[in-house]
Amino acid sequence: MPKTRVLFVCMGNICRSPTAHGVFRTMVANAGLAAAIEIDSAGTHAYHLGEPPDRRSQAAARQRGIDLSDLRARQVSVDDFEYFDYVLAMDADNESILAELCPSHALSKLHRLLDFAPEQAQPEVPDPYYSGAQGFELVLDLVEAGCQGLLNEIQQQHK
Repeated sequence: MPKTRVLFVCMGNICRSPTAHGVFRTMVANAGLAAAIEIDSAGTHAYHLGEPPDRRSQAAARQRGIDLSDLRARQVSVDDFEYFDYVLAMDADNESILAELCPSHALSKLHRLLDFAPEQAQPEVPDPYYSGAQGFELVLDLVEAGCQGLLNEIQQQHK
């Protein structure tokens, strides 16, 4: 399988996108594909550069056996559209920002994560930053569904 590169993107890269990064990294490792799929995450804004994921994101993920502690926030760049095969926004606002930044020849790489989970009723992963613990649990549920669909697609494309 040729190496596939995946980038998850939210606003600040401390809640949703690092959660997706950690969830997908775990799924990929469990599928025995860690050498074939490269994973990263970034934010559309530079609010938290170099910071670890939000402690509430880390705690919710840890309860599901997912470690986010090694991840650090960074801002997405134009170069990311050249390097990554999939650039996955968590919501419409961030997808719009990414579309403005994205070179026209790379627009086919840009998707919303939940495009890969059509069975989900909602099309976006909501920002849990101002919510309670249930918001972080919902993010994990949605991200797990989207990441599983993404992994299935990547596996199908490389059979």
